[in-house]
Amino acid sequence: MYYGYGYGMNSSYLLVLIGVVICMLASFKMNSTFRKYSSMRNHSGITGREAAEQILRRAGIYDVRVEHVAGNLTDHYDPRSKVLRLSDATYNSASVAALGVAAHECGHAIQHDTGYVPLQIRGALVPVVNFGSMIAWPLILLGLFFTSRSSGMFLNLGILAFSLAVLFQIVTLPVEFNASGRAIRILGGSGLLYEDEVNATKKVLFAAALTYVAGAISSVLQLLRILMIANNRRN
Repeated sequence: MYYGYGYGMNSSYLLVLIGVVICMLASFKMNSTFRKYSSMRNHSGITGREAAEQILRRAGIYDVRVEHVAGNLTDHYDPRSKVLRLSDATYNSASVAALGVAAHECGHAIQHDTGYVPLQIRGALVPVVNFGSMIAWPLILLGLFFTSRSSGMFLNLGILAFSLAVLFQIVTLPVEFNASGRAIRILGGSGLLYEDEVNATKKVLFAAALTYVAGAISSVLQLLRILMIANNRRN
């Protein structure tokens, strides 16, 4: 039994390695693509902040503030306070990449304003996932390294908590892809970017989407690893 358990743990490391490699490749693709199109100035010369404000007004959204946030690619929309935060690389930049990122975050604000269902589901999952992520690994470790009757219960609860985090990653995918789709349509239809600039923006947003796909795949592989170890432990 001991040797079988050890073999299960060792063989499951391959899943972790695959997940790490996928995430590294996606991150490299995102960073290199963003750097490339950060040097491509949009024809209108407007910044990410100005573009975000224009897009929000055209969508009839007047209660969302656009603010600067420190960091690189830390851009995000906060639905609780209705604040769209743009990073150093986006806020005052007039690059094609900056407008793409700003428009993407505006896509989230529009999702929130229109009651986009996947965004609502993701929002409802946040408190549960935050709690689950905090307790998942302690419960899993208790279940794996103790042999009491309650160890099986700890292990199952840990797997359930981790599964919620994986579900959150999966639900995030349609939210992000939809926001990017909205961004492309807005930038193309508003005249903020020329056609060749829109095509460049598509590449930036596609590369960004790959990071979410990679994260989801990595989480699923990690869950499979835990299930493999748990099954070997029970046997």
